[in-house]
Amino acid sequence: MRDKKLDNMRIVCYNMNTYSAGFARISAAMASTLRQRNRTRKGSVSSVEVAQLAGVSQATVSRVFSAATNVSPETRARVLAAARKLGYRPNAIARSLNQRSTRIIGIVLIRFMNPFYARLLQEFTSRLQGLGYWTLLLNVQNGAELEEVLPMALQYQVDGIIITSALLSSQLADECARLGTPVVLFNRYSLDTKVHAVCCDNVAGGRMVADALLDAGHSRIAYIAGEPGSSTNRDREMGFTERLNERGMSLYARAGGDYTYESGYQAAQELLRLQPPPDAIFCANDLMAMAAMDAARYEMNLRVPEDLSIIGFDDIPMAAWPNYQLTTVHQPIDRMVDVTLDVLLEAIGRVTEERIVRFISPSLIVRSSARLGNLLTD
Repeated sequence: MRDKKLDNMRIVCYNMNTYSAGFARISAAMASTLRQRNRTRKGSVSSVEVAQLAGVSQATVSRVFSAATNVSPETRARVLAAARKLGYRPNAIARSLNQRSTRIIGIVLIRFMNPFYARLLQEFTSRLQGLGYWTLLLNVQNGAELEEVLPMALQYQVDGIIITSALLSSQLADECARLGTPVVLFNRYSLDTKVHAVCCDNVAGGRMVADALLDAGHSRIAYIAGEPGSSTNRDREMGFTERLNERGMSLYARAGGDYTYESGYQAAQELLRLQPPPDAIFCANDLMAMAAMDAARYEMNLRVPEDLSIIGFDDIPMAAWPNYQLTTVHQPIDRMVDVTLDVLLEAIGRVTEERIVRFISPSLIVRSSARLGNLLTD
């Protein structure tokens, strides 16, 4: 006769063993999941594991995460899929220490509200990202702020710096050189430092405008200047007035501005109160030219271009708006950005005292804000 107590004990033990085994399996699975989470959080998944899962070399994984261009789209997609599955996140700080490169480029902007520079920032960030670089944006109001802010960029160990609309003091230029941080000035150049520069040929642009207005028969030609001391304004005005003089014409009048819409409006009012008023105005940038058009039409009841021709400089998108249709000098931003990055990336990682300055040729975009005879309109 079976012992019921013994059978009951066996059943209880069996159930307990079964429960313990199940609990152990559940605990092991949970522990594995937690370990995986901890590994992901700590970033301990290595590029070797990603390479094994993707079926590529570790060097290929490194190229994918450094945004190198010599990786096929199919391979890149396979590596990124493996990285997502494993929760792999490359350690940018460790990589920068190993490579002695942060892959960060500092971009200094002044007058961020100017549409020309807003578009410029978009072009730079897009191109740099495609090359595997990130951007550190420093938005300053004037050159004095630049002297205070730029040392902050150097503290981030940026690989290089692009400065727009401002010049670098000789002291800061020397500091950048000492740290081995290349600097390129965009649309500015300095005669006092050995800093690289890429500019539109503003002298040629000014001469181009003078020829167009003189060829069309204008005789009372005025100029609205940009910010005093800037190389862009200096060169545009110099090319413009020199060409007028070469062709036997003197500048009829001049008014000062600072590249803003408000300054252009006030300068245009000043010029148009002259007796007789100018029959043409060349403005140092498009914002001031559009302001001059508004002042002429709404303050002085003049017709543009029948009574007054107006030409700008930059060719910002707003210049083509129906209300303005501004004739202007086109700065080839795409080409200027490409050359700037070529100069900067060539300078990164090498020490040289050779100063590189590149001038990019502009072109005249003819629309309907100026009477230019037989020149075709845009």
